[in-house]
Amino acid sequence: MKYYIIAGEASGDLHGSNLMKALFKQDEQADIRFWGGDLMQQVGGTLVLHYKERQFMGFAEVILNLRKVLGQIKFCKSDIEAFQPDVIIFIDNSGFNLRVAKWAKALNYRTHYYISPQVWASRASRVEKIKRDIDAMYCILPFEKAFYKKYDYDVNFVGHPLIDAIADRELVNESDFRETHQLSDLPIIALLPGSRKQEITKMLGVMLSLVDDFNDYEFVIAGAPSQDYEFYKRFIKKKNIKFISNKTYDLLSISTAALVTSGTATLETALFKVPQVVCYKANAISYQIAKRIITLKYISLVNLIMDREVVTELIQGDLNKKRLRKELTAILDTKKRKQLFLEYYELEKILGGRGASENAAKLIVSKISNEVKDKASN
Repeated sequence: MKYYIIAGEASGDLHGSNLMKALFKQDEQADIRFWGGDLMQQVGGTLVLHYKERQFMGFAEVILNLRKVLGQIKFCKSDIEAFQPDVIIFIDNSGFNLRVAKWAKALNYRTHYYISPQVWASRASRVEKIKRDIDAMYCILPFEKAFYKKYDYDVNFVGHPLIDAIADRELVNESDFRETHQLSDLPIIALLPGSRKQEITKMLGVMLSLVDDFNDYEFVIAGAPSQDYEFYKRFIKKKNIKFISNKTYDLLSISTAALVTSGTATLETALFKVPQVVCYKANAISYQIAKRIITLKYISLVNLIMDREVVTELIQGDLNKKRLRKELTAILDTKKRKQLFLEYYELEKILGGRGASENAAKLIVSKISNEVKDKASN
């Protein structure tokens, strides 16, 4: 069968690649065409457009690049029509994907969604559009099934793919890793400043302001696969600041603590059992808009899933040197660390076991195969 997958950003590329592996297992004749990144390309299929070409952070940036976004949506539609897939699989990235889904459903394409848009965070009215335009939804957060049930929309909870991604990775030898990347023997504070240039610039300045206050630690920037070293070079001004590109999981596996930009990385850090401080600072206009439409108590996935404050969140004005120094000092304390480890283990249990990508792939292939057979017999 023919599958058209649309993913955006590094996390979508990661989850898309694992879903593709599972689809190829379920359907050896699978023909996959996709929007994604390097990880998806390594699995196979045909890459249409890399997510690096579509990275815009916040409401203001999208508006400023609206012509480019609309052009990409138009191109996506024409590419789908040329490919004529048996199913379109959307992965997260709701601003782009829901627009394509509306068009696709009107033309009777089968539409499936893996990793739900965060309609539980803002603009819940979008649920009605999802019910209208999406044939099947595969959720990865345990509270999403109950959320959608309130709107009489039955979805599938398949588990969280990060559990598989972390469990299946090749284990790193710490000594070799430190030697390869020219790291010292000092304990590591990992810096995960995001993947877009705008957010990296905003986050790293504050994160690195602590370097002189923590001389007994090495600060290591986790470079995003979407950015080159040249972009990060200007931030590396002190001896105990290092940079490692596209090795975030290896870095987390040997880190003592982490400063993490809000997003999927907060959950990844928790699953590696690394104490963290969550950081978030956006464009002032985007932040004011977001404040008015986002209805959540927390911004990190860790706190949202646990429904209580497990990790400290420093948002906008609270993200300053004084507060960040205080919170980093706190998570380096032994008592606080033990408490966080226990909370992280509980979080992992709530997320369920392994097999999210395989669960989703089985459901997709089974549903589409049955529909294709029924259509052929009629």
